[in-house]
Amino acid sequence: MWSWVAHRVTGVLIFFFLFVHVLDTALVRVSPEDYDKVVATYKTPIVGLLEYGLVAAILFHALNGLRVIAVDFWSKGPRYQKQMFWTVMGVWIVLMAGAIYPVLGHAARVLFGS
Repeated sequence: MWSWVAHRVTGVLIFFFLFVHVLDTALVRVSPEDYDKVVATYKTPIVGLLEYGLVAAILFHALNGLRVIAVDFWSKGPRYQKQMFWTVMGVWIVLMAGAIYPVLGHAARVLFGS
């Protein structure tokens, strides 16, 4: 049940990001100065953490989507759905742990000017 909820929530978050991305990219045609201001706000540590969250959402959504496909189209899928869920979570945690170093490095460079 919770994986279903998380899959829907991550899907909505990804859609929201794509919508905002299209809007801010379209802003370059309307007002290049405002576009530059918006892009400048993306170079903050808070946005860096939000980007890490975006990576987390996309990665979970993709891995869980593969699990859903396996459950739906593999005859033994429903029998192994719990094991597949924990495999997805394990792979997700390992990949997210590996992705934290670049995020922290970027935040340190922005904060401390290194």
